[in-house]
Amino acid sequence: MIEAYITNLGKYVGGDLCGEYLKLPASQEDVQALLSRIGVDGVLYEEVFITDYKMGVASLHGCLDEYESIDELNYLASLLDDMDEGDIEKFEAAIAYGEHTNGAGELINLAQNLDCYEHYSEVTTEEELGYYLIDELGMLNIPEDLVNYFDYEAYGRDAVLNGGILTDAGYMQHNGSGFTEYYGGRDDIPDEYKIFAYPDPPEKMPIKQQLEMYGRMVSARADNHRPAPERVER
Repeated sequence: MIEAYITNLGKYVGGDLCGEYLKLPASQEDVQALLSRIGVDGVLYEEVFITDYKMGVASLHGCLDEYESIDELNYLASLLDDMDEGDIEKFEAAIAYGEHTNGAGELINLAQNLDCYEHYSEVTTEEELGYYLIDELGMLNIPEDLVNYFDYEAYGRDAVLNGGILTDAGYMQHNGSGFTEYYGGRDDIPDEYKIFAYPDPPEKMPIKQQLEMYGRMVSARADNHRPAPERVER
């Protein structure tokens, strides 16, 4: 559902774009292996940020930024992974509705509150909405001799103006149910979805990895102590 390009912030600041895509949901072992490959060891390099996303849910683009929590993203991806196709369409329409879409935390709550919305996936125009509300839901009783003269499009337009929205994933409107914030922060992430962890410390690494880490540290220290280039007066 979500792939995040995890980037070594320290190397990026030094001009080296060192990163890799993490496919979510993931395990703690997946994260540790990725961080090891991009040089984030928790000692010399500790910070990461996200430079790109690939989304299975297209409408998520623009909702997530570069400093999202990997644990929150993993929890969100797990919630989406458990949805069926109909719920995914409803989630996409809910994002288009425009509420609770600012970052992974709000999206987690949105994913858990889809029952607050009515979603008609087959309805994408005002005219289709008018027919659906009248013929399928029976919201207006039209005398048979007036059916051919009734403006279904105008009726659908009024419904949209009264709080609904037409999206590529169908028509969406709030049904008046209270929105419950089940998720209040990272402490609310179930333990099984908390996956961020640095690679094992050097003493637990195989000799080859210890040597590679030592080599990176020596190289970084040399860069830090390299004299600045002489200034040329003009």
